[in-house]
Amino acid sequence: MTRIRRFIAEAVSELKKVSWPTVEQTRNLTVLVFAVSLAVGLYVFFWDRLFQGIIGFLTGVFG
Repeated sequence: MTRIRRFIAEAVSELKKVSWPTVEQTRNLTVLVFAVSLAVGLYVFFWDRLFQGIIGFLTGVFG
């Protein structure tokens, strides 16, 4: 039981040392994650549609 208490005390001690982000930093990083996710999604969508068209053309010609 003392090992568990010591573990919790050390965990709390370490969490007090953490530099937590501000609300503004959290909001900005969240917006950045959404923007990058959207950009990557559009990039993948573009290449998917392009290759889908190429495969459709090739199967139409050779199929």
